[in-house]
Amino acid sequence: MDRNFALEFVRVTEAAALESARLMGRGDEKAADQAAVEAMRKMLNSIQFDGTVVIGEGERDEAPMLFIGEKVGKGNGQILDLALDPLEGTTICARGGNNALSVIAIAEEGKFLHAPDVYMNKIAVGPEAKGAIDLRATPTENLRNIAKAKKTSVENLTVIILDRPRHTDLIAEVRRTGARIWLIGDGDVSAAISTCKKDGGVDVLMGSGGAPEGVIAAAALRCMGGDFQGQLIFRNEDEKSRARKMGLTDFDRIYGIHDLAQGNVMFCATGVTQGTYLNGVRFFTGGAMTHSVVMRSESGTVRMIEAEHRFETKPKY
Repeated sequence: MDRNFALEFVRVTEAAALESARLMGRGDEKAADQAAVEAMRKMLNSIQFDGTVVIGEGERDEAPMLFIGEKVGKGNGQILDLALDPLEGTTICARGGNNALSVIAIAEEGKFLHAPDVYMNKIAVGPEAKGAIDLRATPTENLRNIAKAKKTSVENLTVIILDRPRHTDLIAEVRRTGARIWLIGDGDVSAAISTCKKDGGVDVLMGSGGAPEGVIAAAALRCMGGDFQGQLIFRNEDEKSRARKMGLTDFDRIYGIHDLAQGNVMFCATGVTQGTYLNGVRFFTGGAMTHSVVMRSESGTVRMIEAEHRFETKPKY
């Protein structure tokens, strides 16, 4: 995969972040998401490649743009699959909270798991704890293994968990171990990435969230040397039927990081609101600043990009 695609695609997340950030704190989730979608779609279609959205805004009948299976790009050039979320954390952006991102992961054709829009039980860690996690183990056992790998105590670990009623038992067990807990409202892609930041203050992500976001997070952690496991959670036969249509038949399978994102992958993200890993969009008279990250699994390079955008010369998204 051409390494120059990394810089092409960060322009895509920058565009989506700039447009959705204008609606930060306005209380309108749909408007913020639509602004991000429209900007991302327009920028994708300006790039010389033959792309297919395999993780997107939903299935064709549920999402008017950037749906699963949608073709993007100019239609010629390298064939690539995309896993994307124009605005990861729509509620965060609408409420003016922290850690909303625009994200996109890129792989060669057929290298991403075609995950249905169901829940996924997840565990994610940074490079120091790579190989120390196992979804078959209890949270207590995982925390002990992570602490051992990081040469610290369980009490010194910080676990990031989505603040949801379904996590009541998980939170109670983690508290019994003595580990610290950081509860977040939304944005588990950002949370997974933060486990790889040396001074991010997060050691492990635990709990369930969206399966599509799990694939995107796995791609990012592939580039950063972290580790990730996920297991799909099906609540009814309808969800299992959707999974079968996507070629999934083993409903109990635990997916490792290379099962979710294979081969050479790239990941780009731009901060929409202020976050633990990326700064949000900062507007000034006549323009704005964006803060982005661009990663490649092939080289392991992680580039932080701070860009200044001048609106008088910037294309309209």
